[in-house]
Amino acid sequence: MKMLKEYEISFFGLKEGLHRFEYEVDKEFFEFFKYDEFRKAKLFIDLEFRKKSNMLELHFAGSGNVRVSCDLSNEPFDLPIEGQLDLVVKFGEHYDDDNDEVLILPHGEHQLNVAQYIYEMMVLAVPSKKVHPGIEDGTLKSDILEKLDELSPENKKEIEETDPRWDELKKLLIDKK
Repeated sequence: MKMLKEYEISFFGLKEGLHRFEYEVDKEFFEFFKYDEFRKAKLFIDLEFRKKSNMLELHFAGSGNVRVSCDLSNEPFDLPIEGQLDLVVKFGEHYDDDNDEVLILPHGEHQLNVAQYIYEMMVLAVPSKKVHPGIEDGTLKSDILEKLDELSPENKKEIEETDPRWDELKKLLIDKK
């Protein structure tokens, strides 16, 4: 929990208005959440925190690079990602985070930890299919790619063998036309 201390925002003493917070996130941050898809990570998070008399408005914007494995070749590569998240924090009787865009904190709370929201925003910014840029432009040479190419249906030259009885039936269909 010590690592997440820097992501706690004590809003009780903040004046109403706009406040900015900046964070730099690395692989250790994601390891805390037991997320091991990133081999390396260097992300910058900008948080616009607007305090109002009865609510808080948060706008997260994050960008940077993560090192991931290609889904086709398993080759590691740096993937640029960016994400945004808006969150409204209201106050009520009980804690409620069922809604993705609205968080309800109990009256009397004076701080908010934003680490979970940063984590979710950046993990969701990763595309579902991660393809090495060398595959897309054809510059990546790999044994795995060669094997995939060899096994692809487009490159197989299959000799079409048919049963001679079907050939006779096909002749009947051709003769009808």
